[in-house]
Amino acid sequence: MTQTAIHYLIVPGWQNSPADHWQSHWQQCLPNARRVEQDDWFMPQPQAWVQRLDEAVRAAPGTLVLIAHSLGCVTLARWAAQADAQTLARIGGALLVAPADVERSNCPPPLRGFAPIASEALPFPSLLVGSDNDPAASAQRALQLARDWGSEAVLLTGAGHINRQSGFDRWEQGFAYLYRLQRRIEQAGRLRA
Repeated sequence: MTQTAIHYLIVPGWQNSPADHWQSHWQQCLPNARRVEQDDWFMPQPQAWVQRLDEAVRAAPGTLVLIAHSLGCVTLARWAAQADAQTLARIGGALLVAPADVERSNCPPPLRGFAPIASEALPFPSLLVGSDNDPAASAQRALQLARDWGSEAVLLTGAGHINRQSGFDRWEQGFAYLYRLQRRIEQAGRLRA
């Protein structure tokens, strides 16, 4: 897959990603990038969120790399577990950043409907970036999700929820993980060819 063939789909989490969040910065920086828009960012409904993601994938041209954060990761996993093979074949890979553990005891009530988290392996290359002090998912839980989803895992030190509150407004260093994922996608493409 060539660099120009890639289209990026940003998959925000609960309450969307505001202008000073790294996902918004990346959407402006990456070529061919668009965002999944949800009808209700504050009282998310799992099926509605999955449906919006499915519609966005179907509407986007070319091969897609999904860039998900927090509840967006959980939505992506649920979508992948029920999407048809033809739609899934359009996904080159997924970068999963700070997935929210919606099964944890202190999960905010609006997110609890997303439990249980889909545990099927994703049918495309994926890289999960978590943190050892993320209040939304323990390091152990992030690593378990990576194993369940068949994702390569990276655990950052002291990065919190990898959002603007923990100092990740532009997250330029995160592009290294995106490029690492893209190399895996290209390798997978060569193996299939």
